[in-house]
Amino acid sequence: MTGRVELFQRNTQMENAYRFSRFDTINPLSSCSPHPIVLEEQNWLTCEHYVQAKILRSPAHAKSAASMASAELAIAYAKPWFRRKVNDYKKMAPILMTRALYTKIQMYDEVKQALLAVKEPLIVEGSQYDYFWGIGRDQRGENHLGKIWMNIRDKIQASDL
Repeated sequence: MTGRVELFQRNTQMENAYRFSRFDTINPLSSCSPHPIVLEEQNWLTCEHYVQAKILRSPAHAKSAASMASAELAIAYAKPWFRRKVNDYKKMAPILMTRALYTKIQMYDEVKQALLAVKEPLIVEGSQYDYFWGIGRDQRGENHLGKIWMNIRDKIQASDL
């Protein structure tokens, strides 16, 4: 017998990935970190405030989400089913988040430096419960937040050369 057959392959790329939580307000890569941005001629407390307000159909609900005291509250406010989201949410939300995070790194050098300091090629939002922004419990989530940061990092590194 030449070797042992393993039932499951180890995913060393995922094991070595840079993991963060979008709710970790201390981490500058968090979309909830206290880095106010100016986007579309409006002030937003966080990137999440911008995204949550923009995905809601009702202008009244959008205004309420934008005025929440924290990003976590804005997310919780926009989450219920009865606050209808835009029809193409799954397409629009990553575009909105990309705009917000790119604006954030343009406004805050410490965020840009924190992103460039991540040497691991893979960046993942490690939520066990969010399969859209994060990787989910089984690590099969879409990881949109991690992908956005990786794309922004690639663009910064290409432009700095």
